[in-house]
Amino acid sequence: MKILKSLAVSLILLLSTAGFAQIEEPVKWKFSTKDLGNNEYELVFTATIEGQWHLYSQDNNPDDGPVPTTFIFEENANVTFIGKVVEKTESIEKMDKNFGVMVKYFEHKAEFVQKVKVNGKTKITGYLNFMTCDDSRCLPPTDVDFEFEVGSGEAKSVITKSEDLTPAQKVKENNTEVKSSTDALKDVNYISIFFIAFLAGLAALLTPCVFPMIPMTVSFFTKQSKTRAKGIRNGIWFGISIIVIYVFLGVVVSAIFGPESLNKLSTEPWFNVAFGVLLLIFAFSFFGAFDIVLPSKWVNSVDAKADKGGLIGIFFMAFALALVSFSCTGPIVGAVIVQAATEGGIGPIVGMLGFSLALAIPFAFFAAFPGYLNSLPQSGGWLNSVKVVLAFIELAMAFKFFSMAEMVLDLRWFERELFIAIWVVIAFALGLYLWGKLRFPHDSPMEYIPVSRFMLGFVSMSFALYMLPGLWGAPVKLISGFPPPANYAESPEGVGRRNTVVYSGGGNTHGQVGHPKMHAGPHGIMLFENDYESALDHARKVKKPLVVDFTGKACTNCRKMEDNVWIHPEVKKIFNEDVVVVSLYVDLRTKLPEEEQYISEYNGKKVRTLGQKYTDLQIMKYQRNTQPFYVILDENEKMVNPGIPYEPSAEKFLEWLKEGVTNYKK
Repeated sequence: MKILKSLAVSLILLLSTAGFAQIEEPVKWKFSTKDLGNNEYELVFTATIEGQWHLYSQDNNPDDGPVPTTFIFEENANVTFIGKVVEKTESIEKMDKNFGVMVKYFEHKAEFVQKVKVNGKTKITGYLNFMTCDDSRCLPPTDVDFEFEVGSGEAKSVITKSEDLTPAQKVKENNTEVKSSTDALKDVNYISIFFIAFLAGLAALLTPCVFPMIPMTVSFFTKQSKTRAKGIRNGIWFGISIIVIYVFLGVVVSAIFGPESLNKLSTEPWFNVAFGVLLLIFAFSFFGAFDIVLPSKWVNSVDAKADKGGLIGIFFMAFALALVSFSCTGPIVGAVIVQAATEGGIGPIVGMLGFSLALAIPFAFFAAFPGYLNSLPQSGGWLNSVKVVLAFIELAMAFKFFSMAEMVLDLRWFERELFIAIWVVIAFALGLYLWGKLRFPHDSPMEYIPVSRFMLGFVSMSFALYMLPGLWGAPVKLISGFPPPANYAESPEGVGRRNTVVYSGGGNTHGQVGHPKMHAGPHGIMLFENDYESALDHARKVKKPLVVDFTGKACTNCRKMEDNVWIHPEVKKIFNEDVVVVSLYVDLRTKLPEEEQYISEYNGKKVRTLGQKYTDLQIMKYQRNTQPFYVILDENEKMVNPGIPYEPSAEKFLEWLKEGVTNYKK
């Protein structure tokens, strides 16, 4: 699912670069006042939030996660502030996968209110600072100026430039491609949910509770039906009944909890612990420690109704199958619903549709073509092996839920190294089982290991060895998103990792090591940080192109670029030998000296911080405000080739780098 989501985000970013509207401004603010009498007023700040973007609450910790929304009022002797700014809209609290912490945010709309008491007619001025993110990117913190007129006259809010559509927003309103591609992310998520659930349904088919039912049920239909056509109709109705039963389960879950409640529930520590324990119980059951069955009274009651015959009877036969196979399908259904719930919306319904479709297809197919029943493999010990393999998967996922709960509580008991160690042991044990070195209570003796089983064991052992370096700081990209993030570890930089870089010396380098304003960045790459002027001056002196990296502390895709693309040997070589690199963090809140603050020509807002300065630079020169974004400049600050946004392919990024260096030398 993580791979599909990454592909979806990459597609969205590619689409967004195709149009002219490159400046994203997903939040619009409106200001109003309410007269409470006795010279008291409410100042109302209303934010309208587009699509899947989030506006963050005032209560977030800026050191751990996104920048909180902040209100700054200029001093006014005629104004008394009654309390603090109050959030009238209830925020959503959720574990943010990008930041690895619990965050509070708003969707679609947010309203803030500040109560004041004034002495006569006066103006209340100031600005608010906010940050917004979607599922794949964050925009730099933005200031919005506000002004209210209150007092003896009629209270009103003065419409400032912040309320008017900027030129970029007007272009964006006429360019629906960018917005529709962002909104399409949810649809892609539903497709991935359906696909994963369908695979889970296929796995459930191969369990001892379901697989033997295929020939038994289809043979019953063909014997009871007077004609072949009627047998096909009955088999298809049986398949449709299975789909209806499971989809109804998804509808019930969504209706009872609601999409937002499901999403929020899936991030609650107690829920994650409870579901982790449930997965452990099911895993031990699959291993053969005990059997989990529903009360026989339920099964007998449904089975009796199935004997009535007709379409109603066939429907209850499907219901009986669902009950009888619960001990095998229950854990899989539960996992599908919980995973689907994290996406919110109709995720559980889509998940159950995919799962039930995989279950229903064989029954309908073999009812239509009963001759193919003879081609099915015979039931045997291999079915129990499937259950045990699923048990190992359930065991691994249980620790994922425990990890989620532990990160929310920030207990630091279950950090990245311990999580990876547990998964290494599970993968290693699975390999031993597939190779016949481990046996469980219901396993049949094996005289030899089938080739297919040997190859699966080989894959599992290889996977365990692949994850092993993760204990010492390796990125282990294949399981990205499952372990805690790298900063939630005993050794965030990796055991024994040092930021060093070896140069060939002589005239082939541009003296990075000896420059006082450079330091070792990601993977030992020497670079400037938040000092554009010094970097440009140095690039001119050493006659190298300047690579400008517009990045952010809270930029997830920026970290992905550094971990997956910058680490490429040829990319590192060019960064270290052929160019000068400067990283500019657009979300820095470092205040500029008063004499360096200025009014942006782009939107007329005051630039107060270093991050805003670099945001303004990116917008004014390159018509972009999303990160990461890379440009290559010559000594006259001219681009030698088009800039490039997030590009997860190291080969394509390398090609872009080489093109820039070649063009610079011409």
